[in-house]
Amino acid sequence: MRAIRQARLAAVPAAPTVERAVAPAERVCFCGHCGARRDAGATAGPRVCDKCQLGLMLDAAPELAPRPGGAFVVLDRSLSVCAVSRAAERLLDVYEPSVVNCHVSELFETPDPERQHHVPVAEAIFRAARGEQEVMEVTVRPARTFGVRLRARVGLCGPRPAALLVFD
Repeated sequence: MRAIRQARLAAVPAAPTVERAVAPAERVCFCGHCGARRDAGATAGPRVCDKCQLGLMLDAAPELAPRPGGAFVVLDRSLSVCAVSRAAERLLDVYEPSVVNCHVSELFETPDPERQHHVPVAEAIFRAARGEQEVMEVTVRPARTFGVRLRARVGLCGPRPAALLVFD
């Protein structure tokens, strides 16, 4: 009986091994609320920011990561707002708890929709959240606001795949 069981187990093909993409060591860890950075040499620490005690720690490429105290918004694949920094709250005149889980279209509109040579903001965010693109620059207009244009960088942040929209 034991020999039959061992023969069956030997006949079962081994599960394929999946190579996991290793994140580059040059990722910058920052707070999703205040933008404070964690020391690059620190090992994995708590998920909540040590400074403000409000934001979760996120990571992004150095060319995308916001400066401490900078304005940024984190969005998921469904184009819903996950987090808004304090500086972005002031810049966009919103309150984070009232816009979390709202669709991106409630915060931003693509400026000059008649122009043909731009990537729509929603498409750039969706691509970034899926990890399909490098950091790119976009121009957005706060919703229901005319005459105001904001330049931003869009790219992938994590640990859970999301899009990071950083205002310069």
